[in-house]
Amino acid sequence: MNKQSRGRFPTEGMGEAYERLLKLTMEEARQLKQKTGPVLHKLIDDTSEKLSELGELTEEEAVKISDYLKRDLREAANYMVKSGSDFKKWLAIDTAIIEDFLLDQFKQAADQTRVELAKLKVVAESAEYHTGEITGPGVLTCDDCGEHLHFHKAGHIPPCAKCRHTHFHRLFCE
Repeated sequence: MNKQSRGRFPTEGMGEAYERLLKLTMEEARQLKQKTGPVLHKLIDDTSEKLSELGELTEEEAVKISDYLKRDLREAANYMVKSGSDFKKWLAIDTAIIEDFLLDQFKQAADQTRVELAKLKVVAESAEYHTGEITGPGVLTCDDCGEHLHFHKAGHIPPCAKCRHTHFHRLFCE
């Protein structure tokens, strides 16, 4: 991404920005002694602000991408805490098709968030996903017709291809 990209992130570029934010955040997180959920979320905010200051994202884009990443991490952590299942089941897709680096970064961030949730015994409500937002890898289910949207990398959430509905929830493998 570069300054020329600024403001042109309504679709594919926002997925790239999501992945870049995750990568940069996790690089910073490796240097921290305390790796709790709130610390990680603050680091996500700080990193997104830096991307905005560098001109890679507008301020509005940086806030949106930060919120999307934190939502996905909370949702993954909640799933792991509630179900006791592995992170790969949360994705509900074959992890072999996801870039190893991205998968590792997201898993590390979700694990840190999961540890914090377990410590606090927080059980958050299921996250809602809407057309126009960005999500990380996994499968979303249309709230209206049950159609599945598969994401093999971070990307823009389109309307449901089957019914054009715009509200979704994450699909979890049993």
